Amino acid sequence: MRNGDDLEGFDGEASSASMISAASSPYQPTTEPVSQRRGLGGLRCDLDYLRGTLGRLKLAEVLLALTAFICIETIMECSPCEGLYFFEFVSCSALVVTGALLLLFSLNLHTRIPQINWNLTDLVNTGLSTFFFFIASVVLAALNHKTGAEIAAVVFGFLAMAVYAVNTFVAVRKWRVSSRQQSNRQSSDYIRARTESREVVQRPEIQRLDA
Repeated sequence: MRNGDDLEGFDGEASSASMISAASSPYQPTTEPVSQRRGLGGLRCDLDYLRGTLGRLKLAEVLLALTAFICIETIMECSPCEGLYFFEFVSCSALVVTGALLLLFSLNLHTRIPQINWNLTDLVNTGLSTFFFFIASVVLAALNHKTGAEIAAVVFGFLAMAVYAVNTFVAVRKWRVSSRQQSNRQSSDYIRARTESREVVQRPEIQRLDA
């Protein structure tokens, strides 16, 4: 039989062995929060963005582009059809691109791709959509046959153009602010680096080591 000292030594050896095995085990418990792990499991809808100006404008653009596309799809006869086809292409393209941007911004997926300048991307999309909706609506208004579906498509096309124009103005302001902040940050980093380099040159112990 083992005495008390042997049992205490055995317990100490067992606890030491368990600590070593736990330290060397590749399956360590993690304290990383679930919300910070990568992947699509932690997606959350950004209600602040949807309630803001840009979110509301994006929702209005998607709804107006969808309505204009539905109106143009209900037209069964056309002669000539070039204006109708062009309006259909513009409304469908605006719906797809703006819907994708709305999804990215509302779920904060754009923050996972920082290599893309999303403010500039949104500005380009809204500017091109404004221009092409204006051209498509004018052409369809000049070539239509005064049917109800064509008139409705023209009306919603001009409404979409107006909303995209407002979004373009807001996007320009946001892009200018972000560009100004980025330039100020770069200039401050440059000044800080120059200051640190001058301090290093002025330190005599550094000069003696270099000599």
